[in-house]
Amino acid sequence: MMQAGIFTGYFPYGLEETAKKIRGLGFNTVQLDLHFKDIDLSAGQITNDKAKKVRDTFRDHNLPVCCVSGYTNIIHPDKAEREKRVGYLKEIIRNARHFGSPYVISETGTYNTESDWMHHPKNKTEEGFEECRKVITDLAQTAYDHGAVFLLETYVNNVVGSVEETVKMFAQVDHPGLGLLMDPTNYFEDHNIDSMDQVLNQIFDSLSDKVRIAHAKDVMRSKAGASEKHADIDASEAHTFRGVGAIELPAPGLGALNYDLYLERLAVKHPNIPIVIEHLEEPDVPRAKAFVDKKLEAAGV
Repeated sequence: MMQAGIFTGYFPYGLEETAKKIRGLGFNTVQLDLHFKDIDLSAGQITNDKAKKVRDTFRDHNLPVCCVSGYTNIIHPDKAEREKRVGYLKEIIRNARHFGSPYVISETGTYNTESDWMHHPKNKTEEGFEECRKVITDLAQTAYDHGAVFLLETYVNNVVGSVEETVKMFAQVDHPGLGLLMDPTNYFEDHNIDSMDQVLNQIFDSLSDKVRIAHAKDVMRSKAGASEKHADIDASEAHTFRGVGAIELPAPGLGALNYDLYLERLAVKHPNIPIVIEHLEEPDVPRAKAFVDKKLEAAGV
């Protein structure tokens, strides 16, 4: 059966209190965000002892870490900024096993300097793709060298955003250190959201064998205009983000994603996969979990 998990980053507390609150909500796994009020896990500050403390704290609360967040813009056009961001991501990857999971996740980035989620014309060029491929190849090798796996997460406005682009990247980086974070909502745009089932089936027909971890949020046409959308919560920018342009990405159960089909297709090859809830505020966690649990129960997974 699938495990329902949640990002630790939606809980702005110290390490122990975060674990206690998440376990109190009935979760049995977490995606680890390296942000706690009482432990510094920023660039250059990760140690084996700190990682072990984090891992053991969540294990003591029956919350094994299923994956680790490493979200950053891996192809930032400023080379110095890119080196800094990729350097920290590699630091996380090197320490992933110490944190309790081999899986480290990031999206593929954008050449837009204003936002990690805004489109840039270079994102959809061969030059842009090739530059991104080189970075991903390097990250996959770093992961492999340290017993880890770098999980690529797609997003429509990034370099790798469509099913076709994802297939192309895995064909060109055929490496045991590379896997896929499954989040079907990230493939939808204004032109294909009305073809929900067709797109979902295309995603799984093309990519199911690459999947290692899954996410649970939702997708809908935006009612808030074309601007970038963020929630006003105490969390990293990756967790405040709620969509851009014509598409909004709310919490699970608040949009149009066909969860029945999503879970049906996911369960075929991944019957025990962790599915991690996101894009919500702490007070909404019980509702979102109840929604996902009900869908999992209905699907028999």
